[in-house]
Amino acid sequence: MSTAPGKSRYSMGSTPNMLRSLLVIGALMAIIWFMTPRVNTLGGPTVDVHGTALTVARDSGWPISEAVDLPQGWTTTSARYVKGTDGLMTWHAGYQAPSGNYVAVEQTRDATQGWVEAQTNRARRIGELQAAGITWLKYERGAKVQNSLLDRRTGSGELTTLLTGTGTFEELAYVAERLAPVAP
Repeated sequence: MSTAPGKSRYSMGSTPNMLRSLLVIGALMAIIWFMTPRVNTLGGPTVDVHGTALTVARDSGWPISEAVDLPQGWTTTSARYVKGTDGLMTWHAGYQAPSGNYVAVEQTRDATQGWVEAQTNRARRIGELQAAGITWLKYERGAKVQNSLLDRRTGSGELTTLLTGTGTFEELAYVAERLAPVAP
């Protein structure tokens, strides 16, 4: 008759063995973490704002605008036509300035006060600015950087245009000067 072998004393573990195991695992994790390549900046493909704008203008019948003839350094980041606050369809075109700041063009028909407040993040009005022959209302959000220029039209069926983002008022005015209607 044979007897079962006795348990190894290593299988019962000890505090020093557990600490050694944790150190080895931690060292392996650190090596893997340091050896993993990481991307410092994300440079996605540019967006075809003009193509999207043509489609939106044709489908909606709106005389939407896009920024044209922006110099090198400005990149397009987004373009969409979606339902926004108060159920209003909103045309959006996003641009990144050479400074890294973001500027968005937002347009909707028959804008409500709720739409304006949502798009400006309830920023306070701080004055006016002349650009492209239009008197724009200036909005500034204090807690987070968000500047906005608003050209609010009150007639039935008219488009309200809002330029907003982290861009300076000079960058927003620069885009305002380059807005052109899209002909479907």
